[in-house]
Amino acid sequence: MSVATPPVGGAPTAPAGRSRVSFAKVLLGLAGLLVLLAVLRVVTGADDLASSGTLRATLVAAVPIGLAGLGGLWAERAGVVNIGLEGMMILGTFGAGYFGYFYGPWQGVLGAILLGAAGGLLHAIATVLFGVDHIVSGVAINIISLGAVQYLAVLAFTGVPGGGQTQSPRVDDLPAITISALADPLGDLEARNWFLVSDAAALLRALVSNLSVLTLISLALFALTWYVLWRTRFGLRLRSVGESPAAAESLGIDVIRYKFVAVVTSGAFAGLAGGFLALVAANGFRDGQTGGRGYIGLAAMIFGNWRPGGLLAGAGLFGYTDTLRLRGGGDTIHGLLLLVAVGLVALAIWQWRQHGRRSALVAALLGVVVALWYFLTSSVPEDLTGMTPYLTTLLVLALFSQRLRMPAADGKPYRKGSAG
Repeated sequence: MSVATPPVGGAPTAPAGRSRVSFAKVLLGLAGLLVLLAVLRVVTGADDLASSGTLRATLVAAVPIGLAGLGGLWAERAGVVNIGLEGMMILGTFGAGYFGYFYGPWQGVLGAILLGAAGGLLHAIATVLFGVDHIVSGVAINIISLGAVQYLAVLAFTGVPGGGQTQSPRVDDLPAITISALADPLGDLEARNWFLVSDAAALLRALVSNLSVLTLISLALFALTWYVLWRTRFGLRLRSVGESPAAAESLGIDVIRYKFVAVVTSGAFAGLAGGFLALVAANGFRDGQTGGRGYIGLAAMIFGNWRPGGLLAGAGLFGYTDTLRLRGGGDTIHGLLLLVAVGLVALAIWQWRQHGRRSALVAALLGVVVALWYFLTSSVPEDLTGMTPYLTTLLVLALFSQRLRMPAADGKPYRKGSAG
């Protein structure tokens, strides 16, 4: 399928025939989701499904995944697959712990970004300059980063009060925002358990109480990425490199330079994701802190169809299910099964109307299975709750894979002056 694009030097325009996602549609979608959660809370009795504590924890869980996904988006939009996001996040956690403890929390943020960018630079040198297979380079970076950080932690934190071979001392908190004039009345409304009103109050309360400044900065980076990549000449050129580097070079674009910028920026985002884990979620570096979130960020990017908005939704989905697992356990996850069943049936109806008969039948069958699971049981075994975020990610990717379109030259080797 061909996509009409303007000349590389001109202003970017939306492809013909593709509907634009307006701010009003986003608000309408959020309102619909809030209504669904409110209904689910009343039907199942699982009050923690939409509490302010759950929603606030969801933000903390989703942001590092989303930032890692943003890193993958920058790299892959320029045609470079970045499996090394996990390793760059690991570098970021150490950078945040080391610079955060010895120099201050904001220096920790900068240290996380710089170490992540260093990992991105290594990946760019290997893949763009020397033509190393992107997957091989990314896996190597993951392995090297893990070993390097374990070695550096021994050098940096052994003998330091509160530190050790596997952790840094506690890092001072970053500033957080609480608007008490709004948070307290909203808390009272939430406690009344009124349908939809209390749920909306819980959402607003989560946004005005104990919200880290780094969370706000991270969310702003999604909007900034969208603007830079889809509304500027630089972004249009970078995306053209990921679609057809030979055509971009024929128009005078320095393909190698754009790939380098994209991959180093990718590493910086992944490093910031690791820094967020260390500075906001845990107040210091811990060995094994990333827990595979770099890979989940990559999955969220694919779910989002290589776009910031969809990526943010995917990160939020994983963060929400992970939060429910930690806060509510099997009882709360059991309540979520009903929403999953209804969603699968609705998806089956939509796919049937779009003439996707096979996908519709699969979705309907899964919906029936999940519904039976909900009605025939009273809780989800604790051994299965830990798998919930990963199963959710796999299920969503499997059901929506047909609508995905990766950049045409993503992962393909390129040599300056080549014809293809």
